[in-house]
Amino acid sequence: MVSLEVSLCGLKLRNPTVLASGIRGNNAYLLIRAAKEGAGAVTSKSCSLLPREGHNNPTMMGCQPFMLNAIGLSNPGVDEEVEEIRIAVKRAGVPVIASIFAHSVEDFAKLASRISEAKPHMIEMNISCPNVHREGKMFSASPSDAASAVAAAREATSAPISAKLSPDVPNIGEIAAACVGAGANCITAVNTMGGMLIDAYARRPVLFNEYGGVSGPALKPIALKAVYSIRKAIGPDVPIIGTGGGASGLDAVEMIMAGATAVGVGSAVVLRRNAFREICNEMKAFMKENGYSKISQLKLES
Repeated sequence: MVSLEVSLCGLKLRNPTVLASGIRGNNAYLLIRAAKEGAGAVTSKSCSLLPREGHNNPTMMGCQPFMLNAIGLSNPGVDEEVEEIRIAVKRAGVPVIASIFAHSVEDFAKLASRISEAKPHMIEMNISCPNVHREGKMFSASPSDAASAVAAAREATSAPISAKLSPDVPNIGEIAAACVGAGANCITAVNTMGGMLIDAYARRPVLFNEYGGVSGPALKPIALKAVYSIRKAIGPDVPIIGTGGGASGLDAVEMIMAGATAVGVGSAVVLRRNAFREICNEMKAFMKENGYSKISQLKLES
């Protein structure tokens, strides 16, 4: 009998797949839909203190083996988001992770406090969005900045916190360790990686924002390395949600072998039907064929 159950910060997940932030997580209904489609946990789209329109179109370009987007973190603001999260927590039937982003340490604290009123099972701090470049550098660009943001949120909430990190840094393990030292209970790795496409005929960037975040299968090797590096840096006890390029059961197995506790699923939800169920079925088939009965047995040999 193969079991896909995992524990994430004391939360029991029926399987290790987690709907990644920004993918069909705009409202409670879409979070509930992902849960019904088989996700082990769901993450909302990142919200800010005040409503934000985001970037003008075009905001996304999809082609194999990657997707490129610069949505611009559009969201209705935390006051409306609290109500959506509250509904999702009540009806989804799986752990709900509320994602937040801010441009100051003080605002991260305010957001963590406000979103906690909805009683999410975890708060994910998006300190690593790659496509809001006109507003300054990412908090996740340095250990000290990342730690400052996490520490502020930690004082403002008792909910478990996961820090979502960027692959566009020299030493992601060092930054993850700083986040854990500041009070993060979990690490989400990774966010999309900065990228760009140019229309040679139009002689201009494809996206309105000029560049955005690369996701999809092309991100997988980068995410695997990041997860592996983070696991070596923070030790075996702090969970990692490995996110980036996971589109199949084998991808998910490899992410867990690299050191992830759970696997974020983002672009795969767009690229294939019934992504969560299919990924889980493929994981089970691999585990059964290779003599594994539980997720904890999936790890690289030392």
